[in-house]
Amino acid sequence: MKHLKFFIFLCILTFTVSCGQQKKYIQYKVKKGETITEIAKKLDMSARDLYRLNPDVDKEPKENTVIIIPNKKIKTLKGGDVNKDGSIKKDKTNSDTNGKTDVITDKERQRNELIEELEKEYKIHEVKKGDTFYSLTRFYDVSREDLIALNPELSEGLKLQQIIKIKKLEEIFDEEEYLYEDEIEEGISIKAALLLPFRAKELDSLTRTQIFGSSKLANIVTEFYLGVQIAVDSLRKQGVNIRLDVYDTDSNSTKIKSIVAEKDLDDNDVIIGPLYSEEAEFLAEKIKTPIVFPFYSKKQSRFTSKRIVKTAPNKELFRGKLLEYIKENFHDGNIILVGDGKAASNLNSRQIQKELETHDSINSVTVIRSQKGYIKREKFTDVLKPNMRNLVVLTTDDNVIVASAINSLISLPEDVTVRVFTFDKVSAFNKIDNFKLAKIGFTYVSDEFVREDSFKSKNFNNRYLQQNGVLPSYYATRGFDVAYDVLVRLASGKRLKSTFDDGYSYRVESKFDYTNKMFKTSENKGLFIVKYNPDLTLTRID
Repeated sequence: MKHLKFFIFLCILTFTVSCGQQKKYIQYKVKKGETITEIAKKLDMSARDLYRLNPDVDKEPKENTVIIIPNKKIKTLKGGDVNKDGSIKKDKTNSDTNGKTDVITDKERQRNELIEELEKEYKIHEVKKGDTFYSLTRFYDVSREDLIALNPELSEGLKLQQIIKIKKLEEIFDEEEYLYEDEIEEGISIKAALLLPFRAKELDSLTRTQIFGSSKLANIVTEFYLGVQIAVDSLRKQGVNIRLDVYDTDSNSTKIKSIVAEKDLDDNDVIIGPLYSEEAEFLAEKIKTPIVFPFYSKKQSRFTSKRIVKTAPNKELFRGKLLEYIKENFHDGNIILVGDGKAASNLNSRQIQKELETHDSINSVTVIRSQKGYIKREKFTDVLKPNMRNLVVLTTDDNVIVASAINSLISLPEDVTVRVFTFDKVSAFNKIDNFKLAKIGFTYVSDEFVREDSFKSKNFNNRYLQQNGVLPSYYATRGFDVAYDVLVRLASGKRLKSTFDDGYSYRVESKFDYTNKMFKTSENKGLFIVKYNPDLTLTRID
């Protein structure tokens, strides 16, 4: 067991917050006796939002604890309301040293009236030094075109202290109405088990290089575990008493059978893992505790036990998500479905064509297929129409066909514009140059999306870097997201599955939506529609 340390040993480096973050957030030093709720009230924000910025901070932080607050929030305070050490002074009337109250000019009054009026209908933003279209679109999940549509004056560029409209309030409230609100019951205790194939005995005699250099599974398991650790630590610092028991399921089902025989797993509130579908099905027959299946498996569609929680959406949901988006947003123009001529692709294309043609606003759906393993450019020029919207949906994952189709689509005449969609960004698309994907506005369905500049992402990345010496991988982030979501739901004091009725949640890069009760098992339907931008960034459009 001594070499199990290879699974958790990584260097710890100090990390300095970037200047880019400091422009949006500033540090605030807690005064003696101050609580998070009191600080949030002074900043005119909710305690919930302040906790999201500082997930590691206790409800009653110690004196001189440094927390992060939004820069735009602190701007509502006058300079005299902030002490030199960064703490906020007690509430006082705004007055100068002679006792005279501050005078608001006619211009300031008009500006305040404008802000109050806009806030009744829109989410607004005051342009600050360092703001760019890039940063605004990434931070608020909107496109540059949407911002200019709401604020025509932006066509001339951003101006300092300009008040701009971001979104209509109903667009925000529609989502927040179903958004799960993290609530932690005071004094709550949670007992959880983590079942992963560490294979400690098998790898005990190997060096670190031998383990991680030859085993993809070792990397996946270790990184997932490190992400879980950060989730547990974050909640402990928020006052949740968590006991986490870790079990090595090894590389065969024999070990999990012995764990079930020797341990009372039903003594837990939740079990995260195991990694293999066969083990999850076996476990579901033996215990009554919720079993959180952490990754996608082709075999998960056969799960029937109500004890299993599938955290990754089934693949058939991807197609439904995209077709729903197309039907809601594509009301005129030309739709072309591209297949590879194989039976499965042909059937898929026919079903999609039939479904789209039943929609009132869609009247032109054409199917084209490859010949001799690729698609000639003429196939597209024969059906794509100039000076109108052309939407191409690729229903194949064949490497050659995908590449030939995209090469044809990026070389069309200037008066023919096209946007390309697919259900899932499989490996065939990963082999295509991103500049080509950006040129065709490549749009796809995904079960992961992360805004790298969001505070949630930066906070997790920084903590992982500090503890492990490297930035987190997909598997580390997945470990954090899965563990944090189920544990914070349990921290509400409710049973895990009863919290699924309270709405869906967003973590670092995952959406967890278990609200539909159609399925016997609890199945996550949280999906994103993601679009490539001309500057190679990604935007979530649904």
